[in-house]
Amino acid sequence: MSEFLSDCLALTGRHLRHLTRVPERLLSVTLMPVMYVIVFGFLFGSAMQVEGGNYREYIMAGIFAQVMLANLQTTAVGVVDDLRNGLVDRFRSLPMSRYAVLIGRTVSDLLLSTVAIVVMAAVGSLIGWRVHTGAPHILAAFGILLLLGLGAAWLGALLGLSLRNVEAVSAVMSMVMMPLTFLSSAFIPLSGLPEWLRAIAVWNPLSAVVGALRRLFGNPTSVGDTSFPSVHPIPVAVVLIVAMIALAMPLAARRYRTAAAR
Repeated sequence: MSEFLSDCLALTGRHLRHLTRVPERLLSVTLMPVMYVIVFGFLFGSAMQVEGGNYREYIMAGIFAQVMLANLQTTAVGVVDDLRNGLVDRFRSLPMSRYAVLIGRTVSDLLLSTVAIVVMAAVGSLIGWRVHTGAPHILAAFGILLLLGLGAAWLGALLGLSLRNVEAVSAVMSMVMMPLTFLSSAFIPLSGLPEWLRAIAVWNPLSAVVGALRRLFGNPTSVGDTSFPSVHPIPVAVVLIVAMIALAMPLAARRYRTAAAR
């Protein structure tokens, strides 16, 4: 067990140290969400009306969740790079668990996203985002965000090991992220949508996650219906994310065993 933990820490540290050679990666992860906060907060904040609060408080949960979901692509591309440059083959020649290799990749990407979340929270507070609940609720909200980031990273590892091609990863991500993000309550209140479209958006898993964050932060929700995910967003979000991790972890580890041998 101690060797396993030692391998996980060593590989996580290796990926983090690699950032010092490509600091542009850190900038790309942190600057883009900050731009989202500023653009959505200032440009759309004066035009969008949200029941029970202002749009700048409404939008932050959506951007937080989007940043964590971006781990899906970040980890997938990282895994493809590791396969291409022979790093995975070298790891396979060493006496270490395949889980340690994947944990090193996913945890390092999660830590990178956590830095982005901290920066975004600071920028969000500057443009008017406020939290209206106590410390336990805030900790629970960031706990859900970390779980989401970890689940997205493991799903990304599975995607990268399955596709093994950066262009294919980008194409799949475009098809997945666009409807997942914009057909949800991440950026717009659902009350103004046609009934059939609102039903789809309410049952979008991302809507449950974003709704849970808004409820825990005490920010406006403005969902406007009585569906189960809207009334109970916190348990729905936790169950969905835990299920995603429980499914993606063993599948990615199994895929890792065969992918490097091709």
